[in-house]
Amino acid sequence: MWEGLRLQVFFLCLGAALWSAAAAATHRGSGPRERGHRRHLSLHRHRERGKEGQVLHRSKRGWVWNQFFVIEEYTGPDPVLVGRLHSDVDSGDGNIKYILSGEGAGTIFVIDDKTGNIHATKTLDREEQAQYTLTAQAVNRETNKPLEPPSEFIVKVQDINDNPPEFLHGPYYGRVAEMSNVGTSVIKVTATDADDPTYGNSARLVYSILQGQPYFSVEPQTGIIRTALPNMDREARQEYDVVIQAKDMGGHMGGLSGTTQVKITLTDVNDNPPKFAQGVYAMAVSEDKVPGEEVGRLKARDPDLAENGLVDYRILEGDGMNLFEITKDSETQEAVIKLKKPVDFETKRSYTLKVEASNPHVDPRFTAWGPYKDTTIVKISVEDADEPPTFIAPGYNFEVEENAAAGTLVGRVHAKDTDIMNNPIRYMILRYTDLEEFFTINTEDGIIKTTRPLDREAQAWHNISVSAAEIGGHHQDAKVRVNIKVKDVNDNAPEFATQNEVLVCENVSQQFTKNLIETVSATDKDEMAHRQHFHFSLAPEVANNHSFSLKDNRDSTASIFVIRKGFSRMSQDVYHLPIEINDNGVPPMSSTNTLIIRVCSCDSKDTILSCNVEPFILSAGLSTGALIAILACIVILLAIVVLFVALRRQKKEPLIVFEEEDIRENIITYDDEGGGEEDTEAFDIATLQNPDGANGFLPRKDIKPELQYPMRPGLRPIGNSVDVDDFIKTRISDADNDPTAPPYDSIQIYGYEGRGSIAGSLSSLESVTTDSDLDYDYLQSWGPRFKKLADLYGTKDSADDNS
Repeated sequence: MWEGLRLQVFFLCLGAALWSAAAAATHRGSGPRERGHRRHLSLHRHRERGKEGQVLHRSKRGWVWNQFFVIEEYTGPDPVLVGRLHSDVDSGDGNIKYILSGEGAGTIFVIDDKTGNIHATKTLDREEQAQYTLTAQAVNRETNKPLEPPSEFIVKVQDINDNPPEFLHGPYYGRVAEMSNVGTSVIKVTATDADDPTYGNSARLVYSILQGQPYFSVEPQTGIIRTALPNMDREARQEYDVVIQAKDMGGHMGGLSGTTQVKITLTDVNDNPPKFAQGVYAMAVSEDKVPGEEVGRLKARDPDLAENGLVDYRILEGDGMNLFEITKDSETQEAVIKLKKPVDFETKRSYTLKVEASNPHVDPRFTAWGPYKDTTIVKISVEDADEPPTFIAPGYNFEVEENAAAGTLVGRVHAKDTDIMNNPIRYMILRYTDLEEFFTINTEDGIIKTTRPLDREAQAWHNISVSAAEIGGHHQDAKVRVNIKVKDVNDNAPEFATQNEVLVCENVSQQFTKNLIETVSATDKDEMAHRQHFHFSLAPEVANNHSFSLKDNRDSTASIFVIRKGFSRMSQDVYHLPIEINDNGVPPMSSTNTLIIRVCSCDSKDTILSCNVEPFILSAGLSTGALIAILACIVILLAIVVLFVALRRQKKEPLIVFEEEDIRENIITYDDEGGGEEDTEAFDIATLQNPDGANGFLPRKDIKPELQYPMRPGLRPIGNSVDVDDFIKTRISDADNDPTAPPYDSIQIYGYEGRGSIAGSLSSLESVTTDSDLDYDYLQSWGPRFKKLADLYGTKDSADDNS
C-alpha cells in the first residue's frame, strides 16, 4: 500500500514539473510548437470611410492560450499554474488588462491582469466537479474598453487514481444447490470506481477472491462467482463466507482496492435416503389396551430438508400385521404403531413386524446412488394385565314357569378368570335391574333361583344383569345380560271379550233377524296356543228358560237366540243371562259371565226408540199439557214464597248486637247522665255496654239463653209459698246475677252505669240487694226535683229504724 502511495506522489510531481515547463514555453511564445498550441480568435477589421473618403482597415487580432488542465488533489506549496491568456494586441507595454469571470473565478482561479497567467488557489477534486467554464476578456487598462470580445474556455480537472473501488450493494447473499457441477454460477458482484473511466486505468477494475477457496472462484472481469469443487454436500456444510476484492489500475501494483462479504448457502436436494438408527426395535403392549391406543414410535433419519426429508412408513410383513397398524406423525415424521385388535397374553405373548421407511419424492439424478428406503424389525411383547373375568357366553336366556314355588331353579351363569392367577369368582345380581328382587344368585357358583312365584300376566320377561368379580383381584368385574322368560300356565279363566249390553225390541218377531240377537266371543289372559279354543253353554240354572237359547259355533264364539215372540217392559225390562265359558287348557279353566239383555221400545221398522222405563202415571189418562200446567203452577208458588221470605229478611233487625255498632244516637236521645264526675269526655260507650260482653260473648235477644247460670248457694226454688216478698227477692237476685235474662233493654242500658259515678248504679232493682252506707239526707237540699227521691229513700230508712 505504501509503495502505491509513493508511486502516486512520484507521478504527481513528475506531471507538475512537465506542466511547469510547458507553461514557461508558452510564456516565451517562440517556435512553431507554440503556434500549434495556440488558439487565435481573429476580429475582422471593418472598412471605415473617413471624412476624406479614405478606407481604414483594422489589424487582425485574437486570443491565444494553451489547452488548460489542472491535476486534481495537487497539494504543492504554491498555487498551480493553469495557463496563460495572451492577446495579439498585447505589445507588452502593460496597457492591456486581462479579466477572468465564470465558475470559480476569483475564488478557485485567479488571473494576473498584466501577464494573463491563471493559477488555481485551491485543491480540486474531479469527483466533485470535472471541469469549470470561464470567460476571458482583454480591456484597455486606462479606458476599460474591450480590446477583444469575451471568449469562453474550459479548465478540465485531470483525474488521478484517488478513489478505491466500492461495492455499493454489499454484503451479498447467494444460494446454490448442493452437489452442483463445477462452474455453476452462484451470484454476480459489482464494484464501482469514482475515478474517470476514460482516462488511464484508474477505473479499470479486476475481481479476485480473497476467502472462499477452494470451494468458489470469481471471474476477474465480470465478478461472477462460480462453484469450484464438485459434490459439495449441504449435510456436511451448509454456509460459506466468501470475500471478493475489486482492484483498479487493472489489478497492477499501485492500484486501489475494495472488498465485500458474500454469504453463500447450499440448498437441499434429495441426495440422502432415510435410515433407521437401529436394526431391531423392542416395544411392549398390555393386554388390557383397547384398539386405537399407541404401542410405540420409531423414526428413520433423513438429513434432507422439506419434502426431500419426508418419510413414509408401512408394515411389510410379520405375524402381527392383523393386530397392529402403522401411521405417521406429520409433525415429528415418526412412525406410530397402534393396536388394531385386542391382544391376549394367555394366547400369544409376542409379535414381530417388518417396517419399511421410504422417501415419497425421489430426485432422478441420484437414483443411481441406490434405493431411497430402509427397513427394520419391530418386536412387540404382550404384557399380562389383571383382566376382569370373562363370561363363557355373551348372554343367557332362561325359562321358568309361572306360579313356580319360591326357590325354583332358573339357570346358571359361569365366568372364569383368564389371568394366570385364576382367582375364584364372586357373582352378584345388579339390583337396579331387579328392583323387586324376584331372583337370587349363589355368589360362588352363579346359580339363579326365584324368590317367589312369578305371574306371566303381570310380567312375561325379566331382564337382569349379573356381575362377576375376582376375589382378591383389583375389583374388576364383568357384566352379562340374563333374559328370563316366564312360561305360561293356564291359570286364568276365560271371559267375555266385550261387556256390551244386548238390546232387543219389545215386539220382537220371528222374522226379525231370525231370532239371532247377539254373537259373543271370549278372551283369556293366558297365552293362546294354536289349537286353543273356547266352549260356550248356558248356566245350569237357566238351561231351561223360555226366552233365550245359545248355540256354540265351535270357533270360540256363540250365538244368542230369542225363543219367544215378544216382551213386556212393564213386567221386566232387563234380563240377565248367565253363560258358562270353558277353555281347553291344561288344566282347563271355566267361568260364568252374565250377558245383560235390555228390552227396548221399537217402531214398526224395528228401529229402537227408547230403552228407559216410562212413568206409570201416563197410564192414568193425564195428558202432557196437563202435566206441564201443574208443573208451572208449582214453580210460580215457589217463586212467591221465596220473594216473601226475602222481603221479611230485609225488614227484620239484626238479632245480634255487634261491638262495631255505634248506638250513640239512641243514648243522646235518652239524655243519659254519662260516666259521672270523673268522665272528662261527652260519654263513654264502654260504660253503657254489658261488662260481661267485653269478653266476646254477644247474647241473642230473640231467644232464651241456653246457658243457665247456677243458683247461688243457699237459694232454692220456692213452691207455693205465701211469702211473696221472699219469692220476689229471689227472682230479683237471679235477675241481678244473670245479665242475659229479660228485660234485656233495661239490663243492657240501665243495669250498669259505670265505675266513674260516686252514686254507683241508679237502678232500683239493684238497689234492693245492694248494701249502701250512703246517707240520703243530702237529697233534701237538691231542690224540688229530687224531693220525691229524698222522700222515698228517707222514708225507707226511717221505716227500717222503726222496725
